[in-house]
Amino acid sequence: MNAPLNAPLLQVKGLKKIYQTGLLKKRETFRLEADFNINSSQIVGVMGPNGSGKTTMFELITGSNQPTAGEVLCAGQNIHNVKYRSRDRLAIHYHQSYQVRHFSKTKPSFMLENPVTDYPLIHLFDEPQFNTQDGYIGFMLEFFKKLKSEGRLVFLCVHPNEPFHVKIMREICDSYLFVQKGRVSQADDYDTLLENPDVTNYLGSLAQY
Repeated sequence: MNAPLNAPLLQVKGLKKIYQTGLLKKRETFRLEADFNINSSQIVGVMGPNGSGKTTMFELITGSNQPTAGEVLCAGQNIHNVKYRSRDRLAIHYHQSYQVRHFSKTKPSFMLENPVTDYPLIHLFDEPQFNTQDGYIGFMLEFFKKLKSEGRLVFLCVHPNEPFHVKIMREICDSYLFVQKGRVSQADDYDTLLENPDVTNYLGSLAQY
């Protein structure tokens, strides 16, 4: 399959993931809903409280978790229609303690597609540990910029608890996603992000930086 010409790098369309408990009487325990497009290479900052659904969203984008509804298109290709072991050729999730959740495979791999690229188009960094003492921050920021210059899409998820975390996000990110209670909102720039009262409540005193 070839990627459609001028297809957005990422389309998240009517995406839902619903977790339930109970055998006979099902009870919903968590729901993530997301619907957004990112048309071109950029660095996207992702923030939100712990347990809000950020990692679940990353898993759905990389195809390591099966959606309840909706689809994720990477360069026009539905990542959940790609061979299981080749999905990281489209999108890859970096997490220090990351383990792929087990989910039911809906089709045998031979019935699925090959990815449209051999090198990930979308790179998702899930709360990288920035160390201010060893120059690691500068190295990582340059790496993010390099990926962007190569036409790739970078997600940087940070749980800010220090002023320098916010400063990094403002310096490096072109746009933002905020995730809270399973809802995803999109902002084109940092000033627009701060217009959301949920964001300023989340950041608290860090909103001033």
